[in-house]
Amino acid sequence: MADAFFAALPDAYEVTRLDLMQEGLGPLVGEYFWERERLIQSGELSHDRFRYARQLARADLVVFAAPFWDLGFPALLKIYIEQVSVDGITFGCDARGLHGLCRAEHCVFLTTRGGCYKAQPELEQGSRYLDALHTFFGFGDYTCVAADGLDSEGVDASAVLEKACRQAQELAMSL
Repeated sequence: MADAFFAALPDAYEVTRLDLMQEGLGPLVGEYFWERERLIQSGELSHDRFRYARQLARADLVVFAAPFWDLGFPALLKIYIEQVSVDGITFGCDARGLHGLCRAEHCVFLTTRGGCYKAQPELEQGSRYLDALHTFFGFGDYTCVAADGLDSEGVDASAVLEKACRQAQELAMSL
């Protein structure tokens, strides 16, 4: 689905893909967390530790592509989100409260799900989380394209995925 989306994206967009499995990201724990906090407190936001946050803040379009996983998305995507959630880069906090600092006009989530969650939407937390995150970071709008029911009995998974790929292409062409 991501390949279909990017193939249809207008040439005006310069695409930078991050394969989170190759980025060596780790959770914010122990000294790694405290080093990050010290850098933020001292205003050293140009430090290499914040390169992903700066990249996200400068993006014109943000696309997350991840499968449904344990009611949400894989933990590595959450680790990435923790890495890019940096006060002063992707969001700000002042007397007005929290506000996003990212410039992307669109945030897109492309996902595949084994089941269908229309009858129990509270069980689908991946898209809901990213929808909230788009507001937090200040992205213009949010769209989720999902291929649902891929593991469900009696579902033509190929047809469902093909339909979702067409929807992803149509979305990309509309941007």
